[in-house]
Amino acid sequence: MNDQTWDTTFRELFERCAKLHRGGDTRAVNWYTEADKAFLDSIGYTAQEFFDFVDDHCRYGVEGPSLETSLLVAAVRRDYFRVVQNSQRTGKTVPPSELPAKTAAVEGMPWLPRLIVKARAKLNGEMDPDTMYGCGGDRAFFEQHKLHPADFLRVTWAAGDDDKKIIEFAKTGKM
Repeated sequence: MNDQTWDTTFRELFERCAKLHRGGDTRAVNWYTEADKAFLDSIGYTAQEFFDFVDDHCRYGVEGPSLETSLLVAAVRRDYFRVVQNSQRTGKTVPPSELPAKTAAVEGMPWLPRLIVKARAKLNGEMDPDTMYGCGGDRAFFEQHKLHPADFLRVTWAAGDDDKKIIEFAKTGKM
């Protein structure tokens, strides 16, 4: 794998894992080779994050994340990991108890406070294994507001600590 073909490696791994999932191996215990784990680490991903996208893709079909959406989200995380974090993990994890409540709202938009914290955790590679960026609740928010999860990550990256910019994007869809 090199920088010019990482997306092909991602696609091939996603398709291979989806085939295993559809074949009944839904726990991912034997999905990854050491090379697969090294690849995921090189793009700032964990095996659990990757599993979550494959699992939701297989379980929810068109209602779940597509391979393309999964790749676009991974591309934002990979770029952030390499550009901002210099390919170094923070060593931190955002526990579910630190996420705003699912019912928390800002400017009449439930879920948004939670989604902002999750997006920052995703960018930083600090997702708890029991938390997924792009879960069903996130997907419902994105669908309702006609937003793409990868664009939301990019806006979160560009906004830094300025929640107002993220809120404005959620309201208008404009970056």
